[in-house]
Amino acid sequence: MTTLKAGDKAPDFTGTNQNGETVNLKDFKGKKVVLFFYPKASTPGCTAQACDLQNNLNRFVADNYQIIGVSADSQQRQLNFAVKNNIQYPLLADEDKTIIEAYGVWGAKKFMGREYDGIHRTTFLINEQGVITEVISKVKTKVHTEQILK
Repeated sequence: MTTLKAGDKAPDFTGTNQNGETVNLKDFKGKKVVLFFYPKASTPGCTAQACDLQNNLNRFVADNYQIIGVSADSQQRQLNFAVKNNIQYPLLADEDKTIIEAYGVWGAKKFMGREYDGIHRTTFLINEQGVITEVISKVKTKVHTEQILK
């Protein structure tokens, strides 16, 4: 699992969002970033998490945060997910897992007794200087905002 921790420099990345636009971490210098990794767009837990963040977007904006979601879904799947749930922040399509692996959130998982590789639901809080201030690995999907803006 991730070896990144509070105090580490956040790995820079470039990705493509649901609208086909390029998003770079360095574009948000001077803002705090909520970078959340989720297993699969349009699944119940990921929908609850993304919608909780969207429903509280004004609170994040007021606190100088940019929210960015990342999964290994295709751009089209991210777009469908964003449109269906009215998501107003970038959802990056990291199909080759470049960002996912840079943040160390890809690895062995267990579900119903079966082992497989997948994305570990993890959120990184990054400060205005690009330094990780917190890593949330026990994400509560329905109340994730409260975990971040505590």
